Amino acid sequence: MKTISCMNIEPDILYSYGGEIKLYKQHDVIYREGDHATFYYQIVKGKIKLNSYNEEGKEFIHNIIGEKQSFGDAMIFVEKFYVMNAICLSDTEIIKLPKNRFIELLKNNPEISLEMNACLSQRLYFKAIMLQSMSSQNPIVRLEGLLNYLKSYHEGDCAHSFAVELTRQQIANLTGLRVETVIRTLKKMEHQGKLKIKERKILY
Repeated sequence: MKTISCMNIEPDILYSYGGEIKLYKQHDVIYREGDHATFYYQIVKGKIKLNSYNEEGKEFIHNIIGEKQSFGDAMIFVEKFYVMNAICLSDTEIIKLPKNRFIELLKNNPEISLEMNACLSQRLYFKAIMLQSMSSQNPIVRLEGLLNYLKSYHEGDCAHSFAVELTRQQIANLTGLRVETVIRTLKKMEHQGKLKIKERKILY
């Protein structure tokens, strides 16, 4: 199993440090852009999207994550505001652990602290690769950069094991490409064996 960009701490450990289950409904906002980071969040069930909006109100989706994945944790270590929103895509069950208790957990469990460092480092690595890819004029390079970044948040390194939870329009928004270019390029990548398209679902 490869190192992934999201922490997955054993729930019993989170509970022992004061973690609590919180239930959210579809479309509920967990936190908003501009809020202070005060909790560690880990998904038990459901899916959430991390997004933001530009001046014209156009949505930019940064990622979609689900069961046994964490989010917002990088902001725990800096006294900054969230730069994106976390919104439920379905009814969602999340373990919330207050920031101070999470820091205590890491201090008392150095192996978890090391894993956190590895996850954050890999997240920065894939983010840098994605940003580098976005500067390319080759649409395949742009799409591969985005797909590799998104896949880094999920377990499993096998080809075509990652189902992309984004529409063609959302992929276009993320890569700065036209929707028509995204559709044409995805078909070309499928012919090259880089991905599969099954019932319009992209498998990378």
